[in-house]
Amino acid sequence: MSHLIFKLNSVPEDEAEEIRQLLENAEIPFYETDSGRWGLGFAAIWVKEKFFQEQAKQIISEYQQERYQRISEEHKAQEKAGEKISRSEFFMNAPIKFSLLIVFALLLAYFTVAPFF
Repeated sequence: MSHLIFKLNSVPEDEAEEIRQLLENAEIPFYETDSGRWGLGFAAIWVKEKFFQEQAKQIISEYQQERYQRISEEHKAQEKAGEKISRSEFFMNAPIKFSLLIVFALLLAYFTVAPFF
């Protein structure tokens, strides 16, 4: 029976590739399923044997902790260097795009709540 070790929905491609590489380096046999043409399937990485499941989950957990710290440090470095764009800067750089996003959000909220009144 197959055992789920990692869901790939909404995972950046670089992270998925690094996880595949880690599993290959650890010589853990795995296979991957995709979400299909219309995104209705279950994109994930699986192993067939329970023995490999625990080992793979441990490797992935350690990797995710390391990645979280690395990304957090990159964000802090961007903030210090002034490279990170704030909402007000985004508005000043693209006021029409920002305004359209706000209008879209308001319309979505309206059409979501309107049927209940």
